[in-house]
Amino acid sequence: MAVKPIRLFGDPVLRTPAEPVKDFDKELRTLVKDLSDTMLEAPGVGLAAPQLGVGLRVFTYYVDEQLGHLVNPSLQLTEEQEEGDEGCLSLPGLVFPTNRAVGVVAKGFNMYGEPVVLEGTHLLARCVQHETDHLDGVIFIDRLDPDQRKAAMKAIREAEWFGDEAPVIKDSPHPTFGKAL
Repeated sequence: MAVKPIRLFGDPVLRTPAEPVKDFDKELRTLVKDLSDTMLEAPGVGLAAPQLGVGLRVFTYYVDEQLGHLVNPSLQLTEEQEEGDEGCLSLPGLVFPTNRAVGVVAKGFNMYGEPVVLEGTHLLARCVQHETDHLDGVIFIDRLDPDQRKAAMKAIREAEWFGDEAPVIKDSPHPTFGKAL
């Protein structure tokens, strides 16, 4: 098992947009294995490469007993939104209601460079959106309304895992359909 340490909120790698994967090689397959092992051990439903300190556009997921991964994802989202509790392995113990699209069609590649289309709703759609946000340097608390974001930042500052550095908050570059801005 190759369980790696998960980077926590405040680490600059979590705010840095990841680079597209160009080489579908043994190193990428090792990264996917490390992501999967770490996510399952945590346990979590998704984990993106930046959360292990790797600035590449790849994430793993485990939803409804389906384990998978996606490299260089691009998303098509439904217009219908739903609010649901969301947390993050990089913000241990924190959960906040977050608006997300109900459905997603994600196109990308597997670790061998073969095209993949992943379609899902509800939890799978939320997971895919959350992990793709990580690849863009966005953390789910960026999508909260101002009052929720303020409460999240207070909870982060009070968390025993939080370091001494001031966190950076930024607005999501993705369409939020007029919500959470």
